[in-house]
Amino acid sequence: MKITCNQANDTLMVVLKKAQVAGSDEEKHRIILDHHTHGDLVPLEILDASRRVTEAGRVDFKATG
Repeated sequence: MKITCNQANDTLMVVLKKAQVAGSDEEKHRIILDHHTHGDLVPLEILDASRRVTEAGRVDFKATG
């Protein structure tokens, strides 16, 4: 998984897996969901990230199970 914060265009992208994007859906809260041909979610992109995400430069990750 890879998380990128682009301050120049105010976006935050979370890439869940490396795969070819076949299509995109933009949700009403300006979140773009990209999906693979099999329907798997590949990346998601949050537009206007500075208004939606606090501390975008800080990521806490915890694997459980």
